[in-house]
Amino acid sequence: MVVIDDEQLVRSGLRMILGAAPDIEVVADCGGGDAVETVLAQRPDVVMLDIRMPDVDGLTVLSRLGSALGERLPAVTMLTTFDTDEYLATALRSGASGFLLKDTEPEQLARAVRVLAAGGSTLDPAVARTVIGGYVSGADGAERAKLAVGGLTAREREVLRLVGQGLSNAEIAARLHLAHGTVKDHVSALLGKLGGLNRVQAAVIAERAGLVDRSVDDPRPSV
Repeated sequence: MVVIDDEQLVRSGLRMILGAAPDIEVVADCGGGDAVETVLAQRPDVVMLDIRMPDVDGLTVLSRLGSALGERLPAVTMLTTFDTDEYLATALRSGASGFLLKDTEPEQLARAVRVLAAGGSTLDPAVARTVIGGYVSGADGAERAKLAVGGLTAREREVLRLVGQGLSNAEIAARLHLAHGTVKDHVSALLGKLGGLNRVQAAVIAERAGLVDRSVDDPRPSV
């Protein structure tokens, strides 16, 4: 994975925390100005990208990576703070796979990277409401989300519910006792029916439509 942040101290801390996990390798870290070149050179599976940077901000980096890599864009989780709410919806529409707060607990950071690498999405509960409100906004947002999932089959809605919990395809396959390829087909189909959304966008729709029950404790730190 690659860590991108304008503060060397933050990059060093994240690299130390994540590098301590035996199954995570941080191949590079850099500021915004070197971000695109670094990612293109390293081709990581996961990128941890700060939203606000003085040289080149995270939204610009994300947009440039999307233009350069297209469908080969790695899983990108945005590092954010409570004062960057206005940028979340833009990052979501630009292909971000998740959002994490900079003060996320170390063990949750490592767990989030594993989820992203496995094809899942990460959405810190502290920013979930903002993202949901920004993506499906307005008083009728919930109704529009319900309408969006109305065209899905029962199985696709069940898969979408688990996508909304942040599970990867492999985890969904195990939960539903289905073949991995079958789940992959279901995910592709439902994303297409929802208008070509990515997983984290679909996860937002799932929660807004009421498919994800937040009253039930979930040990996972992501959506």
